[in-house]
Order: sequence, then C-alpha cells, then structure tokens
Amino acid sequence: MKKRLAIDAMGGDFAPQSVVEAVKMGLEQFPDIQFTLFGDETKIRPYFPEENHNLIIVHTTEKIDSGETDPVRAIRQKKTSSMVMAANAVKDGTVDAMISAGNTGALLASGIFVVGRIKQIERPGLMSTLPTLDGKGFDMLDLGANAENTARHLHNYAVIGSFYAEEVRGIKKPRVGLLNNGSEVGKGAPLQKEAYELIAADKNLNFIGNVEARDLLSGVADVVVADGFTGNAVLKSIEGTAENLMKQLKMSINTGGIRSKIGAVLMKKSLYHLKDALDYEKAGGAVLFGLKAPVVKSHGSSNADAILATIKQTRKMLETEVVTSLKTHYREENQ
Repeated sequence: MKKRLAIDAMGGDFAPQSVVEAVKMGLEQFPDIQFTLFGDETKIRPYFPEENHNLIIVHTTEKIDSGETDPVRAIRQKKTSSMVMAANAVKDGTVDAMISAGNTGALLASGIFVVGRIKQIERPGLMSTLPTLDGKGFDMLDLGANAENTARHLHNYAVIGSFYAEEVRGIKKPRVGLLNNGSEVGKGAPLQKEAYELIAADKNLNFIGNVEARDLLSGVADVVVADGFTGNAVLKSIEGTAENLMKQLKMSINTGGIRSKIGAVLMKKSLYHLKDALDYEKAGGAVLFGLKAPVVKSHGSSNADAILATIKQTRKMLETEVVTSLKTHYREENQ
C-alpha cells in the first residue's frame, strides 16, 4: 500500500531546489511513497522532465514567508499557500503525512488548527532526535511548540515520547528522563516536582528520574522531557555548541601550520566521525507529535540530504503506524 506524503515545496531557505532534489532521491529510493508537492509548478516542473506515477504537483504561487510574525493569522489569510494546502490534504485524508522546512510557527499552527490534535492530548509537543556520543541519540520534547506547560502536559510528553522511541526507533522500554537542575528527587521548580510525581506514578513508563543538561549527549536517557521554553533553549545550545566546535577545529587546523594540517589528514576519518556524531539533521526533522497524523518540520536551512533524512523518518512513522498506536493507547486508557 502506498504511503502518501505531502511536501511543502516552497518552505525553507533553499526552496524549492533543496526540497525537489530530496524528492527526486526519494522517488528513486522509495517506490512505496507517492509524493504530492505543493508549490509553484513553473519552478518545480523543470526538475522532473519525465512523468512519474508517484509524483503529483499541486500548483500554487502563494507561500508563508519565514519572517511571518503572526503564524495563526498567516495560515488564516493565506489559505492557498503551499503549507496550508499540504495541511488540508492531510486533514482531508488525501495524504497520510506532511513535511515542511518553512516557518515553524505557521507549521505548528497548521498542525494544531488544520490537521488537529489527538483528543486526549491537550498540547502536542515538538520532538526531535538529537545526537549522543555513542551514536544512538535521544528523543527530546517539547522543543518549543509551547512556551508554557503544565505538569500534565509533561506527563503526556513522557508517554508520547516513549511511544515514538519504541515504535519508530525500535528501543525496548525506553528510558525516560525529566530535564531538571539536578538529578536528585525533589529538585526543581513546582512544575518539575509535580511532573516528576505524575511520570513516576505511570507504571507503563520506564522512568529513570531527573536528568541534567550536561549529561544529555552522553546518552543518559532515550527520551528527555522538558517544558517548551527550556527544551528550546537546550536545543539551541546544543546546535550552537556543535556548530562552533567544528568551526573552532577548522580554524585551529588552518592556522596551526604544517604540523596541524598533516595531523588533520591523519585524523580525517576521526574528524568526519565527530562531525557526523554532532549532526542532528541526519536523524530527520522535528515531529509535531500528538496530532492525528504525522507533521514533520525540517530545519529551515536544510539541504537535500537533510530533507531526504526527514522523508525517511516520516516513512518510518507511517510504516510503524505510531500515530494509530498512540490513538489506541489513549482510547483504551479512557475506557
């Protein structure tokens, strides 16, 4: 059975080129996916000179710009934009999931107000798989979908994050940690203390307690739960640290003389391994998890390889039917 995937072809810093190049690779690698591209056909069609039964192009010249400051107003006013049309295709059931590298706020609004959330989940969370030094990675949410959260929201994030880690990433009984300012029981603000009690009381979760930000990249947990403000701050810190570390290494090699350059040649494989280990985009995009269907956000600066990784990730979500499993879990819980 075909997996039907909607792509916002006009979203992202390098759209539509990076998007359509990723789709071209996807058409070759995944014959079980039918791609529907929403965007300016005059800019998209030249990349696909030959007809392909797994490719549909829906023409629209309207798009939501990255600089939109009111995302809710943007999706209401720009109903024929590539992002909103893709979200409506998910809502109508003509596609199974959508990907966009466009405006994050607008995509969150499209996901919540157009695609719709699972009834029992009050606040869907933005979740991404981040790198660890052992290469296994960890899933973290919320990464900024919500500036404020309640303890019940954090418990929901523990549940849905655990579902994703087990169903999509194949981790049995994933270790769930609550991000806090200390690992001891009783640490943190009232929000973290209340969330700790709720998560610890859920016997379906493999809760390991509080975890600290300094231990995240060492693989202390498989799923890390945080409020949206804190999660976003930690994400940006990890991204910035990784980027600046690689810049500093490159600068040191270039200015260190002949010995540094020879050393860099000898350590080339190790340096590439380090770069790959710190590359969060290889794991795919950020999932707005808790919706009725997969909605996945690629980084705005994603190249074709990064968007292809997001396509692989979304395909895996559809293959494992993780959203269906999550819906079933909440239905059974409320019976």
